Amino acid sequence: MPSKSLQLWAKARATTLDEIEAAHQAVGGSRRGRRYATQQLNQAYTVMLMSQFQGFCRDLHSEAVDHLVAAVLPTSVSSVLRPVLTENRALDRGNANSSSLGSDFGRLGLSFWQEVKATDARAEKWQQRLDQLNDWRNAIAHQSFGKLLRAGSRPVVSLQQVREWRNACKGLARSFDRVIGVHLGSMVGNPPW
Repeated sequence: MPSKSLQLWAKARATTLDEIEAAHQAVGGSRRGRRYATQQLNQAYTVMLMSQFQGFCRDLHSEAVDHLVAAVLPTSVSSVLRPVLTENRALDRGNANSSSLGSDFGRLGLSFWQEVKATDARAEKWQQRLDQLNDWRNAIAHQSFGKLLRAGSRPVVSLQQVREWRNACKGLARSFDRVIGVHLGSMVGNPPW
C-alpha cells in the first residue's frame, strides 16, 4: 500500500493538475498547432506542477519522519529527534530540486538519489527533467529567462513539455515512495506503508 503522501499525489494533487489541463483544452482546443493564447496557461501549469510536487515531497518527508520518530523509545528522545530531522528543511523554504531532495531525505540515513536510481533505470532521466522543471519554474516565477533562452528568443513552454515534466514527477513520486518505505522498514523493523 502506498504512503498517504503518494495517495494524495495520485488523487487530490492530480485532480488539481487535471483542472489546468481541462482549462487548456477549453481555451486552446485539442487540435495541433500553435496557440499563443495558451502560453500563460502552460506557464501557470509549470508553476502549479512544481508546487504540487514540492508539496508531495514535503508530505512524504514529514510522513517518514513521523514513522521514524514513533519507533524511538523513550518518547523523550523522539521529541528531540523530530526537530533534528525537520529543522531548516530545504523543502520548507525552497524548491524540490535534486539538491534539496537529496539533503532532506539524506537526513533519514540514506544516499537518496543513489537509491532512487537503483530502483528504476528511468530515474536518471526523471531527475534531469525535474531539474529542468525547476529552472523553468524559477524563470517563470521571477520573470528571468536569461539562462534558459538564446538571445532574442521568447520564453515558450509547450503543453507537451509540461506533460513530460508531469510524467517525470509521477515516476519520481512512485520511486521516492518505494525507496523511503523500504528504507524505513529496514531501519525500524516495520514498513511504514
